[in-house]
Amino acid sequence: MPPPVLPGLIMDKPLMISSIIEHAARYHTDTEIVARTIDGGLHRYTYGQAHARMRQLAHAITRLGMRMGDRVGALAWNTHHQFEMFYGVSGTGAVLHTVNPRLHLEQIVYIINHAEDRLLFIDAMTLPIVEKIASQLSTVEAFVMMDHRATMPASTTLPKPLLCYEELLAAEAPDYVWPEFDERSASTICYTSGTTGNPKGVVYSHRSAMLVAMMFGPLVGLRSENGDLPVLMPMAPMFHGNAWQFPYLAPMHGAKLVLPGRNYEPDKLYELLEGERVTLTCGVPTFWLIILDWLQRNGKRFSTLRYSLSSGSAVPRSLMATLDRDYGVEILQAWGMTEALGGSSVLMAPSAEPRSFDERVDARMSSGRAACGVRYRLVDDDGHELPQDGKTVGHFRVQAPWVSSAYFKNEGGSALDEDGWLKTGDLATIAPDGRIQLTDRSKDVIKSGGEWISSIELENVAVGHPEVLQAAVIAVAHPKWQERPLLVAVRKPGSTLTPHALIDFMRGKVADWWLPDDVAFVEAMPMTGTGKVHKLTLRQQFAGHVLPGVQRNA
Repeated sequence: MPPPVLPGLIMDKPLMISSIIEHAARYHTDTEIVARTIDGGLHRYTYGQAHARMRQLAHAITRLGMRMGDRVGALAWNTHHQFEMFYGVSGTGAVLHTVNPRLHLEQIVYIINHAEDRLLFIDAMTLPIVEKIASQLSTVEAFVMMDHRATMPASTTLPKPLLCYEELLAAEAPDYVWPEFDERSASTICYTSGTTGNPKGVVYSHRSAMLVAMMFGPLVGLRSENGDLPVLMPMAPMFHGNAWQFPYLAPMHGAKLVLPGRNYEPDKLYELLEGERVTLTCGVPTFWLIILDWLQRNGKRFSTLRYSLSSGSAVPRSLMATLDRDYGVEILQAWGMTEALGGSSVLMAPSAEPRSFDERVDARMSSGRAACGVRYRLVDDDGHELPQDGKTVGHFRVQAPWVSSAYFKNEGGSALDEDGWLKTGDLATIAPDGRIQLTDRSKDVIKSGGEWISSIELENVAVGHPEVLQAAVIAVAHPKWQERPLLVAVRKPGSTLTPHALIDFMRGKVADWWLPDDVAFVEAMPMTGTGKVHKLTLRQQFAGHVLPGVQRNA
């Protein structure tokens, strides 16, 4: 018989999301939350005031019949109303489903029906979307407009009741007692963007949300040289991986939280970053490429912003170096995905802290380093494990207590390989000291004559040209080499850059046989709802592209 287990003598208290806002309301009562409203104004209140409203919201959805495990949808932008739902819904045991308004209407319908949302919370900007699709939403029993009665629409075409958010809250007392339940219960659902099929639901738990927020905790301790207190503003929308946990991270550590609303124009983001003295933000590199171009054209600088967490796609070295050298902003690059928030640490090991500027930038070009609690693996095409020597490229696999084990209703098949590791879809190297270097997405890698060419590396070099705003590399058929790289680029306004000049700029920065065979300039890139270049659309757009020197009928 096995020896008896000696239990630890520790209180058995579950990890509850509601405990975060209770902590903030008690010990950071007067710390400010600032949110851009849908009409462009600013709403200011405190954690103490937010907590009271969240408890009113919890009473309200309970009165509307929401029970443990019921899904409540939010088709909305980053406002204080949606922030309140992260606690007022999830804290009751119901599940908050954040829906991306940028998706195609068919995908929005699919996502809401697939999640079986019983209530759908909307705002003034998403009401027109819902009016177009309401008749197709089979599970929604009522709509809630996140607004005051005075600014509610006089009439709508919605076939079911349109309730007023502020009226619902006003009818309730702020005395809701947050229940305790199994910490593994679902808290929120975020759907992937569905670039290769139907969107897939990633279901986070109270436990996973708490663990990831705790893991991100050291970021809040990062302060500038003059000791500015941390002020957090997620540029990532809340429908994108819970805005990278910022709605939990800020109140957990008592930091001021700034929410950008719906307007992601560079001047509006800059106005908030400067006006509210933001020190830490997060967002995909696309945001920063656009903001940097605006900063350069308008001669603007940052006075308090010091760090930006980046993930989702590789940060071009030129972008990282320019923001650091000219604007004092360090990009902290991490590996992560909807299925695996907090996939790597963005902080360098103290013993490896580089001394020179170029060394510091080079070190931050990795996708973070191994984080405690996450296990990593590289495998070849046949599933055999590969060495983590910093050179060998393999399919990247991860395991962690906060990594997805499956997709909601098993849409899209298993998320795990046969050994129980998450299939990330990334190709990577892992150095002996834990630095992770993504080399490509498995579906984006170019295999020319049996050898891999990294689209990420080519894109980074191309964006380094001062007249290139965005760049994407895709594979195009070749009669001899099977595939060759085509560079698709967006020029900055006023540029007359030619394909020949751009390829010449790249020469010497990568192996000659990696150089693109051609360059196609476009007015704008097709983008996914999460701010990434939609390469599937580019591949379809350039499916018949004939490379120079190739016979059309070859």
